[in-house]
Amino acid sequence: MLAGFEERRVEVGEVTIAASVGGDGPPLLLLHGYPQTRIMWHRVAPELARSFRVVAADLRGYGDSDKPPGGPGHAAYSKRAMARDQVELMEALGHDRFAVAGHDRGGRVAHRMARDHPNRVAAMCVLDILPTATLLSRADAAFATAYYHWFFLIQPDGLPERMIGADPEWFLRETVRRWSGDPAAHAEGAMAEYVRCFRDPAAVHASCEDYRAAASIDLEHDAIDAASRVGVPALALWGAHGAMGRMYDVLAAWGEMADDVRGEALDCGHFPAEEVPEETVAALLAFLAGQS
Repeated sequence: MLAGFEERRVEVGEVTIAASVGGDGPPLLLLHGYPQTRIMWHRVAPELARSFRVVAADLRGYGDSDKPPGGPGHAAYSKRAMARDQVELMEALGHDRFAVAGHDRGGRVAHRMARDHPNRVAAMCVLDILPTATLLSRADAAFATAYYHWFFLIQPDGLPERMIGADPEWFLRETVRRWSGDPAAHAEGAMAEYVRCFRDPAAVHASCEDYRAAASIDLEHDAIDAASRVGVPALALWGAHGAMGRMYDVLAAWGEMADDVRGEALDCGHFPAEEVPEETVAALLAFLAGQS
């Protein structure tokens, strides 16, 4: 669904990362969210490729990237490990410094990347997320209701894996439907691709490990960095009709984390790149102009 993009598989340390690469210009890394793959950018990446060398990558554990065991303390799915994968991917593709835009889980990886590798990240855009520690520290009944999956997916001993594995396609489609401002906005070809990848039991397990890491080792890393601020220019975009837009002052929350942050709500739910691709492209282009 990324016509004209070159498909690449690149070894980075102990895993191989799948990516689609296209366009010319300053490098721009695109990272997807849960429970999707790099194909979520199919309406955005071709437009961005008119101005940038776009790399749309699958995070470890997702899509066609490798899915290693979580290991002790879920460390293999820490955002630190996932960010390192992507930095090494970009380096292998010849990009020592680049902009990054991440949706959902990909935004959490971008946030950690900007902290751990500030000399590599020219600019950071996060789509429809707040920092993990911020959300958990302010958790209440409304948060637990909207983010029920956080508490389900972190359960140990294979509980969510077994339950999701009973019908992974239904779980994925229902998850996307619940979080969308407009479920009809999702192309069936993209949904079929998400389902193809999510039917792999290793992908279901890896995605649970991603959330388990977020509730454990990622919080440890965030606590160490709590007194520091993100120094790279940052853009926050969020869906006005999703949980973020309804429940939080997104821009103020990111302002607590970053020195140079701007942002806006878009007329959508959780999936800006698929629900309002034109507005998403326009916001990214306006922000990235001169940042690379």
